[in-house]
Amino acid sequence: MWVEIEAVRQDPATPMTVRVRSAVGTVVVFWQGATVAVAGDHHVEWTVDEDIVWSLNAGPAPSARSELSEDGDRIVFQGRLSLTEDGAAVLDVGGTLILFDVAGPLPPDGADGAWIQVRVGRGDVSVWPHQL
Repeated sequence: MWVEIEAVRQDPATPMTVRVRSAVGTVVVFWQGATVAVAGDHHVEWTVDEDIVWSLNAGPAPSARSELSEDGDRIVFQGRLSLTEDGAAVLDVGGTLILFDVAGPLPPDGADGAWIQVRVGRGDVSVWPHQL
């Protein structure tokens, strides 16, 4: 995903926090790249260290469109869900594929291909700069 990155703060005990502006929304998450090159435009990959748990942090989306947003201390990913044969999930958010592990309860029948929202803790989301 092509994004604009702005440094928000750096605490030596944690990765740098950055504001990520994309075509589908703006969120504040951890930066996993070099701190000297943080500001500016980057192609990034997303890492989410929280599993999808249907009806707890995941469910149907209110609309059929990709979106990134914040809800308190949660990052909200909205996109089209694809379930894999090995029990994982891939969420297509604005053309970027984000991999999730799935914990029980499993998504219901018909969820594969559906528009969903996944709400995860801000501390479980990072972006990594990626060279094309």
